[in-house]
Amino acid sequence: MITQILLLALGLVLLITGANGLVDGASALAKKFNVSDLAIGLTIVAFGTSAPELVVNVFASYQGHQDIVFGNVIGSNNFNLFIILGITGLITPIVVQSSTIWKEIPISFLGIVLVYLLTHHFLGSDSNTLTRVDGFLLLLLFGLFLYYVYKQLKSDPVEIEVKVNNYSNLKIWCYVIFGLAGLVIGGRLLVTTAVDLATTFGMSEKLIGLTIVAAGTSLPELATSVVAALKKNSDIAVGNIIGSNIFNLFFILATSAVIKPIAYDTVFDLDMYILAGGTLLVFIAMFTGKKKKLDRWEAAILLIGYLGYMAYIIQK
Repeated sequence: MITQILLLALGLVLLITGANGLVDGASALAKKFNVSDLAIGLTIVAFGTSAPELVVNVFASYQGHQDIVFGNVIGSNNFNLFIILGITGLITPIVVQSSTIWKEIPISFLGIVLVYLLTHHFLGSDSNTLTRVDGFLLLLLFGLFLYYVYKQLKSDPVEIEVKVNNYSNLKIWCYVIFGLAGLVIGGRLLVTTAVDLATTFGMSEKLIGLTIVAAGTSLPELATSVVAALKKNSDIAVGNIIGSNIFNLFFILATSAVIKPIAYDTVFDLDMYILAGGTLLVFIAMFTGKKKKLDRWEAAILLIGYLGYMAYIIQK
C-alpha cells in the first residue's frame, strides 16, 4: 500500500514537472521564432496547464477505465470552480469583464448541459455512452470557441506577460523532450496506480477519479490562479479557471471519446448537477451587485460547499 501511494505521488510529480518543462521549452522555442507573448500565453501555456488532465484521460480511455475518464473531467472542473476559484476569491475579490459573465461562463454551462444530454438518450443516443460522433461534435464546438477567442482578441487585444527564458537550442529541446516524457510516464503511472489503490482500498474508480486524480491534475491551474490573484490580475485568474473547464469538456472529454467510446455511469449525475449549480452560482454572484465581482464571502461559500460535497460522496 505504501509503495502504491509513493508511486501515485511520483506520477503526480512527473506529470506536473513534465507539463512545466514542456511549457518552458515550447515557450522559449516559440520566442526564438518571434511569436508574441500573447500567442504563447493563449496556446502553449494554456495547453500546459491542462496537459495533465489530457494525458491521464488518454491513458484511461485507451485502457477502458471510463469512470476515471469522467471522474477526472467532472472532478477537475468541480475542483477548479469550487476550490481554486474559492481560494483565489479569498486572496482578493475577483473583478471580471462583462464578456466573462455573458459569454465564457455560459459557454462553460452549455458544455455541462451538452455532455449531460449526449449521455442521457436526449440527442438520439440509444445508450449512456459518449460515442466517437459525440466526441467529434464536441471538438467542432471547441474549434468554434477557439475562433471566438481569436475574434475577441482581434477586437480587444490584451497583452499577457509570459516569462520566457533565453535557453540554448540544446536546452530547449531537452526541456521539450523530457517534459513530454514526464507527461507520458507520469500519466500512465498515475492511472495505473489509481486503479490499484481503488482495488486495494475497496474504493470505486469513480471516487479515485473525482478526488485524487482530479485534484492532482488541477495543480497547474491552482498555481496559475493563485499567482495571478496575488498579482491582482483577476482576468487571468478567472479566465484560467473558466477556460480550463471549457477545455476539459469540449476538448479533453471529446478526445477521450474519439479514442474509444466512453460508457457513462449515471452515478455521476449528482456530480454533474453540482458542477452545473456551481457554475450558475458563480454567474449569479458575478452578475449581481454594483461591480461584476466575486466577493470573499461568496468565495468562502464555494469552499464550504465543496468540502460538504466531498464529505458526502466519500461517506456514500
